[in-house]
Amino acid sequence: MVMATTRESDASRTAIIDIGSNSIRLVVYQGPARIPAVLFNEKVLAGLGRGVATSGAIDEAGMAAARTALARFAAVAREMKVTTVRTVATAAVRDASNGADLIDAATANGLSVELLSGEEEATASGQGVLSAFPSADGIVGDLGGGSLELVRLSRGTITERVSFPLGVLRLAALPERRGKAFVRHVGWMIERAGWKGAGKGLPIFLVGGSWRALARLHMHLTAYPLPIIHGYAMTADEVTKLVCMVGRLDKTQIKEVPGLSSGRAATLGDAGALLEVLFRTLGPQVAIASSFGLREGLLHQALDADTRALDPLIVAAREEGRQLGRFAEHGDLLQRWIDPVFADEPPHIARIRHAACLLADVGWRANPEFRAERGLEIALHGAWVGITASERAVLAQALFTSLCGRTESPAPLDTLATDDALRQAASWGLAMRLGQRLSAGLARPLERSSLHIDGSDLVLSLPQDDEGLYGETVAKRHAALAAFIGRNPRRGVA
Repeated sequence: MVMATTRESDASRTAIIDIGSNSIRLVVYQGPARIPAVLFNEKVLAGLGRGVATSGAIDEAGMAAARTALARFAAVAREMKVTTVRTVATAAVRDASNGADLIDAATANGLSVELLSGEEEATASGQGVLSAFPSADGIVGDLGGGSLELVRLSRGTITERVSFPLGVLRLAALPERRGKAFVRHVGWMIERAGWKGAGKGLPIFLVGGSWRALARLHMHLTAYPLPIIHGYAMTADEVTKLVCMVGRLDKTQIKEVPGLSSGRAATLGDAGALLEVLFRTLGPQVAIASSFGLREGLLHQALDADTRALDPLIVAAREEGRQLGRFAEHGDLLQRWIDPVFADEPPHIARIRHAACLLADVGWRANPEFRAERGLEIALHGAWVGITASERAVLAQALFTSLCGRTESPAPLDTLATDDALRQAASWGLAMRLGQRLSAGLARPLERSSLHIDGSDLVLSLPQDDEGLYGETVAKRHAALAAFIGRNPRRGVA
């Protein structure tokens, strides 16, 4: 993975209209090409695949909903002055006898529809997961309304792909919908395609709204402390217990789950049953929810190799710091300035520290009494990828300490990361806090000074002409960091 070293920001807007079997969605993106921010996101649960599963055609209600949605989405894209609109259709339109009518409706609104094959759909889903998990090694399972795509990822590349007519709307129409007959039916399809045992000991990355809803339900039932679906993991035993529990939940209990729509709630049973069978037939070790799928994969496919290789966390953190901070270049410089103090850290830890430095100034617009809480919230709940829940907690600790100077770990950090990891992050925060105060957020003081460990001392070196920068508050922060890491503060000459 490559660390981005230049400022990236793109004022142009791109959009994808995804005509799926269960929903039609418009997403408008803006920002760095590697990981653009979602500017607008709207979906309509048109259920196109429901009629296809029973009659082979999109029914009148689905077609009417699609026409209305496509007209609105085309108008919104025009109003938002979107530069490029890419419209894609998947299984329902691909398989429906009247799919051409829907394409004509899109064309009438100025939209050019790409009808993706099952293999193209699978490839895009796999690329979407790689966009968020760059070194992924496992199986991608993309469950839509009309089909299930499986993609084999090996060390960050796609090696195999296959598509099955096992979307949630089609599952509802199967005569062998549950029990041993369902297990045999799905197992036979998987084995016939040569995929039995293909995920043994590996993770399966779950793409699709129905599986994300399943993860959301599990998160709610287990009172998981971080309400972020992306990266949430479930074991085979947990999935089995969850599937059993779904059938016993009433509508009132389902409504209590935050963010779970009634449309997705209706698919929980079928989505869970299919996932349980995939655990048996593919043999994965754990299921990991992914918010990135087909749409993100279409964007990722269009990038050149150098842009794809950029670290999505670092790119996103740099852009967030640029948007919310005062000094666009300060984060990278601050990272280089404190790096000698933490030179022994392995790369996977150092990149989280780098992200923290890029976000060091995000709280300054908040009320001074709540800047630390603002940093905490951005780290924990930001739309980051390429980061685990424990790494989010570490990032949050660094920002919290940097913005308020306190080294305790506010809830829920201590339930997500180890004490040692949080303590190390607090030391980053104190170092960032020192650098921010010394430099007043400006580049030149950091460029002319240095911070490093020399035996039992933490040495802050300044040119003689800059001695005036070492004021009372700087001295206190120097001493606080030194004491926290078991060193003595010492001034030096740069």
